[in-house]
Amino acid sequence: MKRLLWLVVVGLITISLVLGGCGTKTATKVRVATDATWPPFESVNEQTKAIEGFDIDLLKAIAEKENLEIEFINVAFDPLLAGVAQGQYDAAISSITITEERKKDMLFSDPYFEAGQIITVGINNTTITSKNNLSGKKVGAQIGTTGAIEVGKITGATLKTYDDIGLAFQDLMNGQIDAVVADNPLALSYVGKNPTKLKTVGEAFTEENYGIAVAKGKTDLLNKINSGLKKVKAEGLITQLSKKWLEK
Repeated sequence: MKRLLWLVVVGLITISLVLGGCGTKTATKVRVATDATWPPFESVNEQTKAIEGFDIDLLKAIAEKENLEIEFINVAFDPLLAGVAQGQYDAAISSITITEERKKDMLFSDPYFEAGQIITVGINNTTITSKNNLSGKKVGAQIGTTGAIEVGKITGATLKTYDDIGLAFQDLMNGQIDAVVADNPLALSYVGKNPTKLKTVGEAFTEENYGIAVAKGKTDLLNKINSGLKKVKAEGLITQLSKKWLEK
């Protein structure tokens, strides 16, 4: 009798576990690299020490739609790209411009934001008005970015690269370099915080689209990201995030 009762109890426990498992959909864990030195898209909140920004909110919203569990890893931009290319990270979101060269090493989501490179100079600078005036000048950009690539194309310009773009703007304000080339939302953010020291000149001189990078071979993850991105775009999230982060 005791044996029969024991078998019934075990059977009921087994059934409950199976049914419970059927009703629970385990989230897919995703390691996502980001360089949190690029406000307002990704930066570390000085008070909470949490990574925040346009990109962070966007990926969290995508993750919610597609049942993804995101682990953000703060890493410098150059090793970020190398890490995705080597499969060290599942994905990366960090104001990453989609380029044909990068497509050789990683997959990209559909575009989610259009940006361009713009020049920032000291507030009293009157000699630099466009990229045509950068020859003979010392120009800062973050290593591995399209800004650094564009400066490298300018004959006579001396490129100084930085792991942290904030250090480039600091050097510019201290008079150690003549200009900084960076994505226009980022540049405008720094100018907005230092209006008596910095200004942008000319218009953005490139047309670029940001995408979420995914390690090669992870097409299922890419499909989920694109699916979630399509859903949040349809809900108007890009406009909401632009107002929240870019119109401060």
